[in-house]
Amino acid sequence: MYGYSGKVLHIDLKTKKNWVETKPEEWYKIYIGGVSMASRLLWENIVPGCDPLDDGNPICFANGIFTGTPVPVGGKFGLASKSPLTGFIGDSLSGSWFSIALKRAGWDGMVLHNSCDRWTHLFVDDERVQFNDATYLLGKGTFETEEAIREKLGDEQIRSCTIGTCGENLVRYANVTNDGRQAGRTGHGMLWGHKKLKAVSVRGTHGVKVFDPKALNQLSYDISKSAQGKDTEKYRIFGTSTGLLNTNKLGVLPTRNFQEGVFEDAELVSGEYLDKHHKVKVIACAQCPIACEQMSMVKTGPFAGAMTGIEYESLFANSSNLGISDMRAAIKLITISDHDGMDSITMGVTIGWAMECYERGVLKKEDFASKAHPEGLELNFGNGDAAVAVAEMIRDQEGIGKILSQGTRIASRMIDEERGTESFKWAVNTKGLESAGYDARSLKTFALGLATGTRGGCHNRSAAYDPDMKGETNRLTVDETRGRVAADSEEYAAVYDTLPLCKFIRRCFTGKADRAGAWPAIANLINATTGWDFGYDEVDLIGVRACTIKKSFNIREGWNEKDDDLPWRWKHDPFTKGPGANTVVTDEELEYMKKLYYQAKGWTEEGLIPKELLIKLGMSDVAEQIGV
Repeated sequence: MYGYSGKVLHIDLKTKKNWVETKPEEWYKIYIGGVSMASRLLWENIVPGCDPLDDGNPICFANGIFTGTPVPVGGKFGLASKSPLTGFIGDSLSGSWFSIALKRAGWDGMVLHNSCDRWTHLFVDDERVQFNDATYLLGKGTFETEEAIREKLGDEQIRSCTIGTCGENLVRYANVTNDGRQAGRTGHGMLWGHKKLKAVSVRGTHGVKVFDPKALNQLSYDISKSAQGKDTEKYRIFGTSTGLLNTNKLGVLPTRNFQEGVFEDAELVSGEYLDKHHKVKVIACAQCPIACEQMSMVKTGPFAGAMTGIEYESLFANSSNLGISDMRAAIKLITISDHDGMDSITMGVTIGWAMECYERGVLKKEDFASKAHPEGLELNFGNGDAAVAVAEMIRDQEGIGKILSQGTRIASRMIDEERGTESFKWAVNTKGLESAGYDARSLKTFALGLATGTRGGCHNRSAAYDPDMKGETNRLTVDETRGRVAADSEEYAAVYDTLPLCKFIRRCFTGKADRAGAWPAIANLINATTGWDFGYDEVDLIGVRACTIKKSFNIREGWNEKDDDLPWRWKHDPFTKGPGANTVVTDEELEYMKKLYYQAKGWTEEGLIPKELLIKLGMSDVAEQIGV
């Protein structure tokens, strides 16, 4: 088999035994890699219905089809477990060298079962598996842990996935970090911490065999050359943060916990301001010719020396969403999340919820008391110093940080039950996952994509904000096209997440980012790698199957139509200014669009999947369990 080894490594963290599972080529043609393969491995290995923190919830890695080859932006892996934050599928992607090491070690995937009996550093050295004591790593941040492992093992080529102190302390939205990148959302780090798994390291010394190296090299060269042109220029110069001024102009930039979509100080927290005042260098993921990550540093003030990579999603959550116009405070907040290992979006949105609770009188100054601030904090919007202090309380599980470490869904329930309040009305999450940096009240197709998304409030899994923001739809109204548009956008994104390829490469195949422009080129890459005979239709089915296996997982775990919902605020609390003023997504609009979406997917009116459709997609065993 070309492009794959045909092998998945299974490791029992409790018994310290391991075994190899071989997969047939037809299985790979259906699930390919990335989030789709990781989700399929989770489907096969989880104990259905288990609590996310039970031993029956495994950790599933899946490599990409192009990992370790010359294909640009193909150095990614998928990670899947049942999410501690949502209770549904927790699928994440991360780029860089860990995935290449895993591929060169000979593994298409890896499944970790059960839990460790003590803090463990797992080391996969080609075919050998070692369980090392991780006590010396406890208390170290994510980057520090990676460096400590390389120093101890004496090899700079060893690549690691790690958790920081947030994972050790069981912050519910802790993440997993590798090479400065994160499998950032849905709480993987909490699961690893619960399993006492501090790090997974890999050293791979084998090559990757492809079907037609000459053709693959030429195709890859052409794409890399295109990736140095105009279609990626804004990402190379300013990174993703360049989008902040545009979302503000459109009136969808989350501001003061999603109360508004326009931030008066947007220019002070923009990608352009970051580039001028704080950027120190740019960094690329493995196999990437674009290099979009903007490494930025605080140079003055109390947070001087704080430095990390800044992306749009992290930036909105910790600047405009908190009413913070001081870029230095935003960089410090993101540095805490990256170095200590928690999702910067959920952290920022949760602090924003707490700020609104404070301003409404639900939470008091004394509620934010800590050792560093025994009299408490005045957590008004715009108070960067207080926001940083609260982020540290979340990391350390200190005081109210224990509640805030649960995310907005659980935290609001706890506070409302204790105090008889209604803070759930400004807890902005979908299925328990805090919403990303596009306020969907005036992006109604995207609102549908978020409501129906299997992962929750995620901009990566639904690309439906794109047609809304580009004017391809009337984003302030609904009509009969929205179900099809949302379904197509989701499946389009899932192709990239399954291969996986970074979506920033989408215009670099032919200059057009649509299916007609990208799918034939992607088929050529697949065929040169594997020797298969994929065409347009086979590439399109990659996305359909990825969405289907994730949806099937959620159904088996107890999903029902009521779970496809939006935050209360987006349905009842309109903006007061900007292009989307006085707009909400009503319950009636949402229900109408949901029916159209289910119909476009070929599902029942209740959102269940017919057996016939699952069988047609090559998922007969799934059909037997959840098909109708």
